[in-house]
Amino acid sequence: MIKRALISVSKKFGVVDFAKKIVKAGVEIISTGGTMRALKAAGIPVTYVSDLTGFPEIMDGRVKTLNPAIHGGILAVRDNPEHVKQMEENNIKPIDMVVVNLYPFKETVAKPDVTMAEAIENIDIGGPAMIRAAAKNFKYVTVITDPDRYDTVAEMIAKDGEVSYDFRYKLALEAFAHTTDYDAAITKYLSEKL
Repeated sequence: MIKRALISVSKKFGVVDFAKKIVKAGVEIISTGGTMRALKAAGIPVTYVSDLTGFPEIMDGRVKTLNPAIHGGILAVRDNPEHVKQMEENNIKPIDMVVVNLYPFKETVAKPDVTMAEAIENIDIGGPAMIRAAAKNFKYVTVITDPDRYDTVAEMIAKDGEVSYDFRYKLALEAFAHTTDYDAAITKYLSEKL
């Protein structure tokens, strides 16, 4: 069952409607700075990631989700008694869905006057870490990197309270392909600058 979702998106298209649908189905939302503001502005209840972690977003947002309260919630093997015990001991709650798309690196480096510093600031770190964690743990966690999947996932949650195993598997494959493509773009850009 999907009870808690972490939503942190660079591209906001469709995310408000998606969030409204899953909140209506009883899903609690955790979010980061810009996404949280967009959701709150639309009247959607959301828990700020810093309130969950007990740690502020720091270093111009470079560090916000890299925290055991987030990654423990994503990576825990839900039917492993030791994992469950460690979650309880460390006050970590499960995160059942991760909705992330990454900083616009390709779009940034496509600009004719982009500086190396601008390009580097658009290398996402926490996003790929959450995507890969959720994709690794797809047995228990749904990961969405493509906004075109919002409607299908929202419908599944409204109907069944969860996303089917086969679809979670498919989304995990898409997620790994997404981070692979992202890393390839970074490698290409940096190699050309060498």
